[in-house]
Amino acid sequence: MAGTTVTDDGLVLRAFDAAATAVGMAESGAEREAARRYVVDTMGRSKIEVFRALLADEDRAQRANAAFESAYDRFIAEGVAPVPGAAEAIGELRSAGVKVALTTGFSPATQARILDALGWTDIADLTLAPDTGVRGRPYPDLVLTAVLRVGIDDVRHVAVAGDTASDIETGLRAGASIATGVLTGAHDEQTLRAAGATHVLESVADLPRLVLR
Repeated sequence: MAGTTVTDDGLVLRAFDAAATAVGMAESGAEREAARRYVVDTMGRSKIEVFRALLADEDRAQRANAAFESAYDRFIAEGVAPVPGAAEAIGELRSAGVKVALTTGFSPATQARILDALGWTDIADLTLAPDTGVRGRPYPDLVLTAVLRVGIDDVRHVAVAGDTASDIETGLRAGASIATGVLTGAHDEQTLRAAGATHVLESVADLPRLVLR
């Protein structure tokens, strides 16, 4: 969602900074800068997994994740908006009979608040977030769970679109025939292609032309 169908004006990094401070990470210096770089590099992944990798301590990771979710929830009203053309692209795909699932690395509760803020509660056939029994990116679980829940009979009929290398890796691991990067979010074309993107688009608004042709 964030960076692909939703713009958030850098709220992920703002929320990360709040979370890092909450668990005692120095507000400046090499450790904070390295952590911010890691957050950018791993955009799209489940946030608790990012904090586990950074902090190497389950209690601190859980506290950081809770602080992150709380901070992001406070910021939602300030900077969350649809990527131009995203809602129209979703509508065009669904009108053509394509099932659409929106996935995220945020918690289910934060995903729900984003969708509510945008008035998107019914925009897709399915919305998914990492949860019990469903691992976040770069594991294939979100895509494969979507396949099962909307009744797709062949993973080769799946197209995955996202703005991060993790999105591409997830799509490829799941067996999707299209794993396309979009340039409206965290990672540039070189990074997306290095991850194995089958296509790179300027925006998810261009996805119907790729899928429906």
